[in-house]
Amino acid sequence: MHLKTDQHELHLRYFKERSKCRNNLIAERFGQPVVEYIAGFVDMSSPMVEVYSTSEKLNLELGSHEVMRGLVNLKRVNDIAEPNEFFTLVNQKLPRGGYFIGCFESQRSRRKRLRDKYRQPFTYPVLLLDFILKRLFPKTRPTRRIYHLLTRGENRVMSMTETLGRLSSCGFKITDCRDIGYLSYFVCQKVGLPTYTGTENHGLLIKLKRVGRGGELFNVYKFRTMHPFAEYLQDYVHSRNNICSGGKFNDDFRITSWGRVLRKLWIDEQAMWLNFIRGEMKLVGVRPLSEHYFSLYPEEMQELRVKYKPGLIPPFYVDMPETFEEIVESERKYLEAYEKRPFLTDFVYFWKAAYNILLKKARSA
Repeated sequence: MHLKTDQHELHLRYFKERSKCRNNLIAERFGQPVVEYIAGFVDMSSPMVEVYSTSEKLNLELGSHEVMRGLVNLKRVNDIAEPNEFFTLVNQKLPRGGYFIGCFESQRSRRKRLRDKYRQPFTYPVLLLDFILKRLFPKTRPTRRIYHLLTRGENRVMSMTETLGRLSSCGFKITDCRDIGYLSYFVCQKVGLPTYTGTENHGLLIKLKRVGRGGELFNVYKFRTMHPFAEYLQDYVHSRNNICSGGKFNDDFRITSWGRVLRKLWIDEQAMWLNFIRGEMKLVGVRPLSEHYFSLYPEEMQELRVKYKPGLIPPFYVDMPETFEEIVESERKYLEAYEKRPFLTDFVYFWKAAYNILLKKARSA
């Protein structure tokens, strides 16, 4: 009995000493605030928490094969050549509910760091060069391969939206995200298997999965106004910001600065004419919604919505509702009228919407 007690005490003492040594190393290299932040979510003295500072999947594969409650990686996501493959491997090593903690340099923090490092008159030339080499080169076909040969995918520019969106696409729920110095630290929990399709689109024209007639998913064409992987963060944005006037998410950080301009000018929605030509949408009708946004609707409205094709001009521009509940009622009124007189309803709604758009300058936010 005494032998078992002594072994248990030695075991605890070993992990406490290991945790103390580990915390000191992290504090020395990354700062004490980082240690305190991590300790707020996982027990660093636990043998079921692993700490890495690596961009290599092999190091994770060679790590412990025991069941873990937490995995911490202090290597910036920006320096991981294939982030989604790395996150998928982390997903495999953790049980449901297990914590994954890491860090990245956001696009905003990168600009701040460069401004602090290079004073005038060098600030703007450096920012312009960084924009060309680090943001344009990886996204254009002629220069993409050259960029990856030179950088091996390291030190890439990543927005907060892209990083958190990649994590969400790999089966994680974002629990917290906080800026410490020039880096952003995230905490997420495994909630399921990855839903990432394996294809990335960083171009101007994008395809988004939307609920169409019969409840079938189809690709809606739009011009990009959000950062890549934004579509995986709808649940996260909704839980933090809720829905504001016009049915949009309040303070949606996923929208780029130039994307807000495209939305105000309605340029982003012009690509949906491709869906109209293909017969997937009609001229007047309810908006095509993502699966998450569609799930927020009452069940009877979901059933009513999927009876018909979505439209380019929604009933929103006729009634100009402000709250989500008012939007639902506006669409209900349109769909019930459409059931009785399809052609007349669309004819009336088209001209009323045109009047509000052209003369009253109606906008959806």
